[in-house]
Amino acid sequence: MNLVYSKLTIIIVLFEEKKDLLFKCLENIKNFKIVIIDNAANSKLKSEAENKFNIEKYILNKKNLGFTKAANLAIKLCNTDYILNINADCLIKEKDILLLIESHKKYKGCFVVSPTFYNSDLELTYNAGSFLEKNLDEKILDIEGDICVDKVLGSAILFKKKDIIELGFLDETFFLYYVDDDLCRQIKKKGMSVIQIYNAKAQHLHGQSKVKNLLKRIFIRNYHFTHDQLYYYFKANKHQAKIKYLRKKLKSYIIKLILSFILLRFSKSIYYIAMIKALYDFNKFTKK
Repeated sequence: MNLVYSKLTIIIVLFEEKKDLLFKCLENIKNFKIVIIDNAANSKLKSEAENKFNIEKYILNKKNLGFTKAANLAIKLCNTDYILNINADCLIKEKDILLLIESHKKYKGCFVVSPTFYNSDLELTYNAGSFLEKNLDEKILDIEGDICVDKVLGSAILFKKKDIIELGFLDETFFLYYVDDDLCRQIKKKGMSVIQIYNAKAQHLHGQSKVKNLLKRIFIRNYHFTHDQLYYYFKANKHQAKIKYLRKKLKSYIIKLILSFILLRFSKSIYYIAMIKALYDFNKFTKK
């Protein structure tokens, strides 16, 4: 194996991923070391993937630990200098990965590098921007060179293992959302940089639905999105306005929940349950 290939491990966290999508992702990166953590414990998918690809470690979690805990577990299992975290819906070629490594080496004080994203129609899509608390519009960066940014999506980020260890790993209070935003905030506090690399390209298939059960999908998304968002603002000391807004909505959520049950609108019912529980649990968290 080429020396460069032996210095990088690619980690992927799964939860009810489709086989075709995962295999398409793996086909592009098969010459690198790969660590997979599956939060849905799909033993059939594991067997099929290991039969087709050379995967260094493939862990089945007995329960859904969330993205952050699973990613930290994957990081700890890596024995290489560099780690590339990608989502299964992010398709990146070898040449682009090698460019990310070279770019990371080139920029002193760099913590994370990330590629420029395109959709399935090869149109430029969103990856990098400003921190949420700045309240700026999330615009697609149409650039012609590498750019230092506040944050990037965690869908494809390359970093050194020693750097993430020194940072204290990912904050496991985040379950699924905003952990990439928080990581980038911690990187900035450390005085290091986050850079989107112009010539390193990846196809990010946004909006790929993973969870098959509709009600389960509605609950997971809305509960964890709301709870993780509140926690992000809490760490940025910007959560009070958000909590005040949600508390104002709480009474209407309860009324709408009751009406939805009566009208047998179960999708709506689950949405309101998720929102009410997220606010309740976050209030408990802040009182600890």
